[in-house]
Amino acid sequence: MKTSQDGSGNATFAQEESLPRVPLPTLDASCERFLAWCTPLLTADERSETEAEVAAFLRPGGPGRVLHAALEEYDATEGVHSWLDTFWPYRYLGRRDRIALNANFFFLFQDSDQAQVERAAGLVAGALNHKRQIDQGLIAPVVQRGAPQSMVQNKFLFSTTRIPGALQDTVRAPYTEEWPGPSQARHIVVFFRGGMFRLDVLGPDGVPHSLDDIEAGLRAVMKADPVGADVPAGHLTTMARAEWAAAREALLACHPRNAEALDDVETALFCLALEDFAPADVQDACDQLLYGDRGNRWFDKAVSFVVFADGRAGINVEHCELDGTTILSFTDALLDTPAEEQSRQSGARSQGLPALEPIVFELDDALRDRARSAADSFAAYGENTATSTLSFADFGSSAVKALGVSPDAFVQAAYQLAHQRAKGHLGATYESIATRQYRHGRTEAMRVVTTEMAAFVEAMEDPAADADARRDAFRAATEAHVARAKACQAGQVPEQHLWELELIQRRRGAELGVTEQPALYRTPGWLTMRDDYLSTSSAPSVNIQYFGFGSTSSRCIGVAYVLLPDRFNLYLSTPLPVAAQMRTFADRLREAVDELRELLAPERPED
Repeated sequence: MKTSQDGSGNATFAQEESLPRVPLPTLDASCERFLAWCTPLLTADERSETEAEVAAFLRPGGPGRVLHAALEEYDATEGVHSWLDTFWPYRYLGRRDRIALNANFFFLFQDSDQAQVERAAGLVAGALNHKRQIDQGLIAPVVQRGAPQSMVQNKFLFSTTRIPGALQDTVRAPYTEEWPGPSQARHIVVFFRGGMFRLDVLGPDGVPHSLDDIEAGLRAVMKADPVGADVPAGHLTTMARAEWAAAREALLACHPRNAEALDDVETALFCLALEDFAPADVQDACDQLLYGDRGNRWFDKAVSFVVFADGRAGINVEHCELDGTTILSFTDALLDTPAEEQSRQSGARSQGLPALEPIVFELDDALRDRARSAADSFAAYGENTATSTLSFADFGSSAVKALGVSPDAFVQAAYQLAHQRAKGHLGATYESIATRQYRHGRTEAMRVVTTEMAAFVEAMEDPAADADARRDAFRAATEAHVARAKACQAGQVPEQHLWELELIQRRRGAELGVTEQPALYRTPGWLTMRDDYLSTSSAPSVNIQYFGFGSTSSRCIGVAYVLLPDRFNLYLSTPLPVAAQMRTFADRLREAVDELRELLAPERPED
């Protein structure tokens, strides 16, 4: 067996250090791409202003050259996996707003005929089997298009918790210097009606409890007195990060028992929220998975399963160490194999009722007030978020491929046409592109509005354009989309590169002699390209119905989509003031899909 660099000999991670490094683009290439990417959204004057500042940024000895040289030096430093090693912690752990709804994402699993406790126990059993396979190196590295993918994120599926900080958060996780190797924790945290319980799902020797044992443990939780449920401490995790960091310090200072309670939560393998109600419909289920609370969540936990009273289930994920591709693989591993088989594979055996004890936080009056205020604030924040589900039962990737088009390019073109018709203009559109073929690779930021995409929308809106002209414009737009997506996958992307240079100036500007923020970062091009009107991401799996996340700005519509051969489901979210436009966007999207299908359909011979 090939040994990974961490010395674990774990075959799941064995190829990590042999993966190619994330390529660092040249400064000239990134600036050239940046200008090309922002141009379709700019006026001529805005383009000229942006060009002038790019030229100043690029001049010999200019700020761009100095900052890029520092990044090249960092990329070549021993122990650095990628030039993005500092970027990612800042990107996720540096955000200071609330992560509940704003950053965490969810999957709604396919429905099951199982009752709540049976469904929940099956998810626990599947997760325990998956952890065993990771710990023992039994999961082969994922291979896509012949290229092995980074598996590092799998280290953060279990016993991983985001810890709030005053200036930047940290992560408590296994496989680290502070916690070498896989987690040896044997418990999960179960929530019910605001109560928190520590449930040992592995026996003293590390063998999983049987399904019957786990079900008995969950039933015991639901019958137990939910201590502290009047003001659940979990509400505190919905606060903005610096406020939550201060509250956490107050928790630790308030009573010695709170340190033990926090340790139980933070080291738990994962959380399981049992709800005492059934969602009204699919959209309500999605909303509850994204921002349902009632004190029944710990949003800092990497993985939280949620199972409703009617057996519907899903997952809420803290995003700082986990991307959708990893959670998709995890979900498929859980749901492709029956729970009984998962339990058998894991070596589970009956060991009697699992050890169970309440997790009790001692709150003084000030902390109780903080928790109540956090609960009220988060409830209001949820009420000020508009969401919608959209389902195309008769349309999917198979229908698009039959038209000779990339499915993702088709739907992205439809989004642009719908946005134009809903809001009267195009806007910056973000699409997440996975780059896990690189060492410690995560995602890249793709900008969807190309010159060809703008021309396509213009042709569709031009009454004088005939069907042939519209088809030609569509083909040009989708081909440009595919080409840009491939460039993103290859690391030929400007945004994160230029963003990291800006961050280097903030961190080290005085040391490097670049004492002021370069003017490039105040240009119309930079500000407009990154001001999202649509934020899009896909999660294709037969095991999920919907995928969702919150909007990324005050006027942005979040578009999370599940595009499969036979169906196309979307979850839309936006701030309440944009709700009417979001619903119009959904209506126009239905029309755009039908219109494009008709436009591209092979001509039928006349009778």
